[in-house]
Amino acid sequence: MTKSLIAALALAACAASSRAEPVGEVDTVFKWIGPDHKIVVDAYDDPDVAGVTCYVSRAKTGGIKGGLGLAEDKAEASIACRQTGPISFPKPLRQQDEMFSERISLVFKKLRVVRMVDKPRNTLVYLTYSDRVIEGSPQNSVTAVPVDRGTPIPLR
Repeated sequence: MTKSLIAALALAACAASSRAEPVGEVDTVFKWIGPDHKIVVDAYDDPDVAGVTCYVSRAKTGGIKGGLGLAEDKAEASIACRQTGPISFPKPLRQQDEMFSERISLVFKKLRVVRMVDKPRNTLVYLTYSDRVIEGSPQNSVTAVPVDRGTPIPLR
């Protein structure tokens, strides 16, 4: 791979995660060279639902490869979405929509968060999982945010 291709891929990975606000991190494995392995927690505001924030924790690989952005992070993540303000809907939602995705390897693996609408219960359901070009992971995490019945969730 050429240096310009590696730089372009690294820039794309940074742009994909630009909506993440780091909340904190804890080290899990000490590395002599490069950053430690860690668990990071990021906050993502739902771009289509005002007043909902999702907190995603995931493993981040350190060492030399991790420091250079070449490591493949584990396909394990946890999610908790909460009401952080008055919930409102600037526009109708799809029944199911990808809220965001973030690369967790240089090219092939992504962490995804999908929002689903449980209309009978007036609830937003958020699912996180990872996928890969060849084979994804069945590991996933789900959370739900109930919306007051006085604020029906508008669907497209």
